[in-house]
Amino acid sequence: MGKTLTSRDLIPIGEMARRTGLSVSAIRFYEDKGLIEPIRTGGNQRRFLRSDLRRVSFILIAQQLGLSLGEIDDAMRTLPHGRTPTARDWRVISASIRDRIESRIQELERMRDRLDGCIGCGCLSLDKCAIYNPDDRLASEGPGPRQILSN
Repeated sequence: MGKTLTSRDLIPIGEMARRTGLSVSAIRFYEDKGLIEPIRTGGNQRRFLRSDLRRVSFILIAQQLGLSLGEIDDAMRTLPHGRTPTARDWRVISASIRDRIESRIQELERMRDRLDGCIGCGCLSLDKCAIYNPDDRLASEGPGPRQILSN
């Protein structure tokens, strides 16, 4: 059987907001999304585990890194419930996020290279482009930026 929680183990939503720098409505938003889960008192008031402070901090950092709430939710589902995550728990999440970031970097590099190749030549006209569209051959494939859309 687990440890019995005391009032020192739990913090009210106002303190959670103050300690994280978020508004109470933002805390409720994360709760509605299932990212944090309060404990309800007999009077139906929200109380959060102290470990939820770290979870909310993680959410804020992950959002700054560009992760969607869905990606954050996926990562947080690997965290233990009811105890403060350990350094090992965070390393597992970090490795997963690192893989996503590496994939995004590769996609951004491909986008940059396409941009440099197509728009970078300066003509900005596929019907006149001698490099990527000699004799306007791409017009027969349909409207729009065919060179980019086909990849």
